[in-house]
Amino acid sequence: MSLGRAAAGEAIGTAMLLAIVVGSGIMGERLAQGNLAVALLANSLATGAGLFVLIVIFGPISGAHFNPVVSAVSVWQGDLTLSRGVIYALAQIAGGLTGVIAAHVMFGLPIVQISTHVRSTFGEGIGEVIATVGLILTIALTSRFRAEAIPMAVAAYITSAYWFTSSTSFANPAVTIARAMTDTFAGIAPQSVVLFVVGQLIGAVLAALVSRWLVSGKPITATGPRQ
Repeated sequence: MSLGRAAAGEAIGTAMLLAIVVGSGIMGERLAQGNLAVALLANSLATGAGLFVLIVIFGPISGAHFNPVVSAVSVWQGDLTLSRGVIYALAQIAGGLTGVIAAHVMFGLPIVQISTHVRSTFGEGIGEVIATVGLILTIALTSRFRAEAIPMAVAAYITSAYWFTSSTSFANPAVTIARAMTDTFAGIAPQSVVLFVVGQLIGAVLAALVSRWLVSGKPITATGPRQ
């Protein structure tokens, strides 16, 4: 697939992912009438289901990364060139911001917002490390042993990580940056973004090292089996 089409796939896929994350958060919060557990349940189920579909349809086009740390691991493992990885990351960030705007328009909210939802505790930072370790391990090891199961495995992991991590599992710098632009249920205050992104980068490095060790140092692709 050409670079232009692949980058477009990453941008469109990430935009749709953020529209799902933010839109379902808004809808869930409105319908839950103050019950945060119900709102989180709606948010996590919609995100998991949407992510499954997005990986299925965009996987053949771009690899369906939708996540700069996934692209970075692919570059590290030699499955993606550095220049392509940078373009992917830029497309993901632009797509994420577009998805947030789309959600705001759908629900009649101001197009531009700044989140006031502070997520700055040490525990939430550790939550992002753990969430990202799990995500990268899921992708790396599933791609090696059960590549056809990647969409379901990633969707199931993210759905569960919404609940078992203290941070509700962002595990994605593009998603984190975009969610700083919405003052809704899914938002994160700008001052908390650095903590989350640093945790995600640490988690990605740890997972990449562990996954290589688990398969005796043999190459692992972050998005599919190496041919």
